[in-house]
Amino acid sequence: MVNLVAAQKPLMNGLMKMAGVQPYSVEIEPGTVMNFWVPCETVKKPGKGEKKVTHLEKPTKPVVVLVHGFAAEGIVTWQFQVGALTKKYSVYVPDLLFFGGSITDKPDRSPTFQAEYLVQGLRKLGVEKCVVVGFSYGGMVAFKMAQMYPHMVEAMVVSGSILAMTDSISVESLNRLGFSSSAELLLPNSVKGLKALLSVAAYKKLWFPDRLHKDYLEVMFTNRKERAELLEGLVISNKDATIPSFPQRIHLLWGEEDQIFKQELAYNMKEY
Repeated sequence: MVNLVAAQKPLMNGLMKMAGVQPYSVEIEPGTVMNFWVPCETVKKPGKGEKKVTHLEKPTKPVVVLVHGFAAEGIVTWQFQVGALTKKYSVYVPDLLFFGGSITDKPDRSPTFQAEYLVQGLRKLGVEKCVVVGFSYGGMVAFKMAQMYPHMVEAMVVSGSILAMTDSISVESLNRLGFSSSAELLLPNSVKGLKALLSVAAYKKLWFPDRLHKDYLEVMFTNRKERAELLEGLVISNKDATIPSFPQRIHLLWGEEDQIFKQELAYNMKEY
């Protein structure tokens, strides 16, 4: 039986190319490949008589990097924003490692490790400066990027995310939502579990048939072992939590009814 979510991917690719971005794979180092959606105008195909090697040119417009959350890969998360941004910006949408076909054989699973490889990938694509937009898990990776590479990250937009997942925030959120672990919430293995995640993560309750939920699980929740390790690598001890000094402008964008990270956390971050 055809997977309906997978079957939509060619259509998505066509629509995104019309919007101004196309997929491109970057080998950051042997064993590590990160997939990106990059501006179409930066991808130059060989002319007649030239070797069949596509090369990239540097972006000519201000760069915006859109970093996805934990429940979906890059273009699924940002498909409705890309077209609105490409007229004025060079838009890059990465698939973080273990999402959307991006892989590594390295053992590290921390947000720092994701940020380091994302920056290396962007540099290989010719990006020198950018504004980073991070949603949920992607926001934590974006904060690490801004902290470690202030000369690259000029400004940030962070939506529904926090600086770091501490013991206390993790326990409080899971207890309040009625889940025993982050994996139970963010790595559902059944239609019921996916519905529970969507009921927490989405403000508007949209109905989809169980068949579509099942197909989404098969396509979007691959590399389950590695993603479970990413969740383990996300939580840090309260005593290890520090507040970096960020030179960038930071805009916090929050839903009033955010159930995972309450608005109070956003106000606390603003004060810090």
